[in-house]
Amino acid sequence: MPRLSSDHLFQELSKAIQGEVLTDRLSRMLYATDASPYQQLPLGVVRPHSVEDCVTLIGFANRHRIPLIPRAAGTSLAGQCVGEGLVVDVSRHLTKVLEIDAQGCQARVQPGVILDGLNEQLRPLGLMFAPDPSTGSRCQIGGMMGNNAWGLHSLRYGTTRDHVFAIKAVLSDGSVVFFDPLSPGELEAKLALNSLEGKIYRAVVEAVEEQREVILEHYPSTRGIPCNEGYPLDLLAQGQPWVSDGPPFNLAPFLCGSEGTLALVIEATLKLVPLPGERTLIGAHFSSLEEALQAVAMVLEHQPVAVELLDKTILDLARNNPEQVKNCAWIEGEPAAVLLVELEGDGDPLQQRGEVLAGALGAGNGSYAAPVLPFPEQAWAVRRAGLGLLMGVAGKLKAVTGIEDTAVAVADLPQYVTQVQALMARYGVDCVIYGSAGRGLLHLRPKLDLELAEDQARFQSIMTEMVELVKGFRGVFSAKHGDGRLRAPFLETLLGKEVVALLHRIKQAADPHWHFNPGKILEPPPLLEALRTQQKTPVEPTLSFLDWGKDQGLRGAAARCNGAGVCLKRAGQGTMCPSYMATQEEQHGTRGRANVFRQVLASPGGLTGRDSPLLKEALDLCLACKGCKTECPAGVDIALMKAEFLQQYQNRYGLPWRARVLSQFQRLAWLGSLLPAVVNGLLALKWSRRVLKLHHQRPLPTLARRTFSSQLRDRSPPAHKGRLGEVVLINDLWTEFFDPQIGMAAVNCLEQLGYGVTVTPWLSSGRIQISQGLLTQAQDQFQEAIAVLYPYAAEGKPLIGLEPSELLTFRDEALVLLPVGESRHRAEAIASKAQLFEEFMAREAVAGHINPSFFDDQSRRILVHGHCHGKALAGMQPLLDTLALMGGAVVEAIPSGCCGMAGAFGYEQEHYDLSLRIGELVLLPAVRRAPAGTLICAPGTSCRAQIKDGAQVLAYHPAELLQKALLSL
Repeated sequence: MPRLSSDHLFQELSKAIQGEVLTDRLSRMLYATDASPYQQLPLGVVRPHSVEDCVTLIGFANRHRIPLIPRAAGTSLAGQCVGEGLVVDVSRHLTKVLEIDAQGCQARVQPGVILDGLNEQLRPLGLMFAPDPSTGSRCQIGGMMGNNAWGLHSLRYGTTRDHVFAIKAVLSDGSVVFFDPLSPGELEAKLALNSLEGKIYRAVVEAVEEQREVILEHYPSTRGIPCNEGYPLDLLAQGQPWVSDGPPFNLAPFLCGSEGTLALVIEATLKLVPLPGERTLIGAHFSSLEEALQAVAMVLEHQPVAVELLDKTILDLARNNPEQVKNCAWIEGEPAAVLLVELEGDGDPLQQRGEVLAGALGAGNGSYAAPVLPFPEQAWAVRRAGLGLLMGVAGKLKAVTGIEDTAVAVADLPQYVTQVQALMARYGVDCVIYGSAGRGLLHLRPKLDLELAEDQARFQSIMTEMVELVKGFRGVFSAKHGDGRLRAPFLETLLGKEVVALLHRIKQAADPHWHFNPGKILEPPPLLEALRTQQKTPVEPTLSFLDWGKDQGLRGAAARCNGAGVCLKRAGQGTMCPSYMATQEEQHGTRGRANVFRQVLASPGGLTGRDSPLLKEALDLCLACKGCKTECPAGVDIALMKAEFLQQYQNRYGLPWRARVLSQFQRLAWLGSLLPAVVNGLLALKWSRRVLKLHHQRPLPTLARRTFSSQLRDRSPPAHKGRLGEVVLINDLWTEFFDPQIGMAAVNCLEQLGYGVTVTPWLSSGRIQISQGLLTQAQDQFQEAIAVLYPYAAEGKPLIGLEPSELLTFRDEALVLLPVGESRHRAEAIASKAQLFEEFMAREAVAGHINPSFFDDQSRRILVHGHCHGKALAGMQPLLDTLALMGGAVVEAIPSGCCGMAGAFGYEQEHYDLSLRIGELVLLPAVRRAPAGTLICAPGTSCRAQIKDGAQVLAYHPAELLQKALLSL
């Protein structure tokens, strides 16, 4: 294998292909892990652009003896994408749906096509690609084939290989071949070929001919248990030419589950199925896990299309997760386990089947509640979030992968789990248990700290004993997620020497130099080699500016990311992560940043050491939108981690000029307010922006002619002040100096509704300082604000804010920036009373203090863009409910993520273009398409600026809209 210093080799490859060859250290760090426990720097990353690129790449790998590691979304759980060679990333360019044959129910696709994206194209045709793993929003067809993925509805649709008709692939000698169903005569012709293709056919056919009975005996799939162990010789052994009426011989399904070890797939022809009919979901609650497992066999008699088990750990985590709690209203009481059972059918018969099953579950089958769920997608969302929720548990004990892929016959599940629990008890380990109970598969995840040598040894012992336990039940060790390098060491124990010898022969025939993903399935490295947790932090920084105690250190915060890639979202799918949505680069997603963060912490010098400039580069396009804090099931808060890093980095290397100026923004705004016309004129000059490295095309915010405070002094309080109680309006710097009309609208609205309003002196939450990594200055700002706000909080008065980024800082960063003690206690009291204007209005409406009769019923169409921090930390519903108080209003949320502005980010020279690209993903086109007369509502100052600059449309704060619609009371 060449040394990394042999850059000329990779330059040769880069010149020879159309795609990219990335050998810089940052790219290698980004691709050093998948969703498994392993971490290993590859030599580089290749992103092929075409079939020709793949052929050239394989020729290059052959000449220089370089392993190739195929990778799609990188969500493999068994280390399939981790290794020392060149990672072949198909997700960047090989992403086309080449052809859809609706009549023939087939689609021809490249391997980088995302499952959900494909199904979006197929839906208008009444078709879909059926396998539905929980990673459907980001998993790609190539990865699904590599691991033979299957999902929640495998009872109905089986696995990926059941839906792959043909494959176009590049073999290890660079030849391009096409695998599809063969008649007996066509198979004979293939066997006679004097080529690598012919050699592969002969090796496979001879293996089945010689050991067919052994294969059928050793593979558990012949007993109805799903199996992804080794190569699927059992699949071929049950078809032609050995079974005359069996399916035709086809190596395309055979490649599914081979984990990229036999060929490089460049195209696939998929079988499509009609969209499902009506479905109904039953949530069967049980007081014990054993009762739930006992019920599975009975449930299967009712022919469900899905049966999934959630244990108490998953349910409790969901109910305490800010994103998932909204999906938990269906949970009744405190179940030890829930079975989610889905039936499919039509109309009344389906309803009757559901009622019969619900009755059967409660009549002698242990369920204390079995409701038909009115919003089934909520329950499925909890199930899909399971892995992320587990990784988000604070502390170093994690529910580790390893034995999460075991399956036994459904009838054996209760006894099997009893023995698993006894095994765990012997090791003193808690174990999470959930998964596809209807297939006999349970995700068993023991809680271990793999940083500890004793827990690594415990992990090895548990794996070894579990293999024997599974074997005793004639079950499967790799039923769903494959062998990879994690379970491959145990393959011979499970399948026997004869079968593994056959697998070796096939691998040797197809890949004689073992360049295709070596160490996966066959001849793996030792189980504990290259664990992520072995990359120890030399010295955790002695000085942390934020409190990371909840995660037992900054390293624990970074380790929350398990690599499942929920952050790999497309525009319109949420807030996290705006820069990834715009660039589709791994570097700009939450996973990529957390990955680099973890590795930099483990490098010499940590956050201020050798690799810190790489982390700075990875974090550069993070807009600190806070989407990851809630949308990531594990709660990876990159915005907070970025602030910590910037403070430490700038302490070491100095503070940039622009950050120095921004750190004084409050003082400069106050000075500017003394002569606003003069200052606004100066700021409009291009040289002023050039000095600060702000983009010349982005207008700077203009100071108001009169501040909010001065306007308040000139008004008379209403006579009926305080009828509904006293509230405190926090006067933030944006309201004070730039948008006083919003403050006046809020005060007028609240007072007319009957609230006594106290307006604070203008305060800063330190938001600007936090965004620049100036945490010590932010701490000072907090202390000043606390001195003003705490007495009101202590009196129990609501603290209402107008600017989301300012107000929500008191609910978020303040609680980890201030020291433990009296300051933290006061900050917590303020956080408990701090609420956005729209949150306050929505809560008062629920309490019956406000209702639509207080507002006119004029017809209005309102398009709403929520502020990132508001969506992440408060949710959109309070905003929508508040606007709906205007009875004649038709309120519609724009499915936008971040507007792209993010405070200073959108003004900065180097970020301006990306800022607009993010805005153009959803927000700005939606505003431009809005019919004449549509009102645009955006609570955030930055958001309104982006809308005005990018779409030339004036957007309003909700307080302005409500105040205009308010009737005289």
